[in-house]
Amino acid sequence: MKTLGVVTILSVLGLALAMEGCKEAASSAEPAAAPVTAAPAPDVPPAPPHDTRPVIVCFGDSLTAGYGTDPGQSYPDALQRLLDARGLHYRVVNEGISGNTTKDGLDRVGDVIAEHPKIVVLEFGGNDGLRGLPLEQTRANLDAMVAQLKASGTQVALAGITLPPDYGHDYIAQFNAMYTSLARKYRVPLLPFLLQGVFGVPGDMQDDATHATAKGNQQVAINVERLIQPMLRR
Repeated sequence: MKTLGVVTILSVLGLALAMEGCKEAASSAEPAAAPVTAAPAPDVPPAPPHDTRPVIVCFGDSLTAGYGTDPGQSYPDALQRLLDARGLHYRVVNEGISGNTTKDGLDRVGDVIAEHPKIVVLEFGGNDGLRGLPLEQTRANLDAMVAQLKASGTQVALAGITLPPDYGHDYIAQFNAMYTSLARKYRVPLLPFLLQGVFGVPGDMQDDATHATAKGNQQVAINVERLIQPMLRR
């Protein structure tokens, strides 16, 4: 019995060792895992160079936005091309929004100041007049915009607009005088009528007789460039 017990134990041990050997053999027979390599980094385009040109902001309503024309045909776009052609290194930013009143402009003036412009061409008032808003409020809003812009250190140029004859001579006279008065108060250059040389010229005005065509905006850009020319050299 003792001999049988020893034999039995030895048999069990032998079987266990044989099984362990099979496991090691099976393990060594498994193919080695392929080394993990990092995926190549995707090509990242270099960041565009920072544009260090001083900024000119054209700030206004639909006349500035280029209402009714294709992208790239507003007067600020034409002004950029004109300055580039003359070797004047400025970046023109169009901050015109169609339908804006002077109140809307006053609400947005902080965003314009945040762009740190060297020059702002301020064009508002037409929508106020067409809607018959009180002139006192229009003038106060324009006054506040000019004051805030000048206080920020930017140079301001004022571009005026006028109203159709059916608004009456007295009202139109007071409306026009508003721009002259503000320009005098703040000693800023004034273009009395933004559409000078454009209004009434065949091909320069859209069918609504209010907004310039792409061709007309080229003349508007010339008007504005003449207005701000002394500022460009400072």
